[in-house]
Amino acid sequence: MATRSSYRTLAVGVEATGEVVDRRSRFIAQLRHVTSERDAGEFVAEVRARHHDARHNVPAWILADGRERCSDDGEPQRTGGTPVLEVLRGAGLADVCCVVTRYFGGTLLGPGGLARAYAAAAQAALATAEADGLLVTMTQVTRVTCVIPYGAYGRAERLVADCGGRVQDSIFAQDVQLTCAFPAGDEGRFVSALSELMAGEDVCLVSEPTFSEL
Repeated sequence: MATRSSYRTLAVGVEATGEVVDRRSRFIAQLRHVTSERDAGEFVAEVRARHHDARHNVPAWILADGRERCSDDGEPQRTGGTPVLEVLRGAGLADVCCVVTRYFGGTLLGPGGLARAYAAAAQAALATAEADGLLVTMTQVTRVTCVIPYGAYGRAERLVADCGGRVQDSIFAQDVQLTCAFPAGDEGRFVSALSELMAGEDVCLVSEPTFSEL
């Protein structure tokens, strides 16, 4: 997968669910934020314990680093996990795990019917997340920390805004320490402008880019 500059994910600490019923079979999708394969495995185990009496618990997950995985959990090949994974991909999601639980209703749906039902359940959970405002956009962000005299504080704040960033934290002591966040690649303009403001003095510490809400 190509390196992404931004992606959508589910907010931390929440769970979005959706359900569809097809010929009395219930498909219950559960969507949660994860940041590692271990997180995903723990969520899958949690759902399986929650729905221990279900015939299938079909998982799919995508991480921001490009790793992804899915399983049909006993359903015919590519009728469960793959459709769910395609829904996550199509929505531009990452760092998410979706587990679709199926309670069999007594009627065989066939491969096409199964794939449509699993996808529809995942889409229902995604629609719930959208409607409830549970989706957030993560952007590759570079944090810059700078220490400036009080007299430069107002102008430095304006520079942050002019360069497309925002001040995340201000510490007022003998001088002012600002921690700012910029879309990755935009921090250079600020560093140069602040150095010019400070008569050529380098007062900035630039961190490695990370994914965060800007």
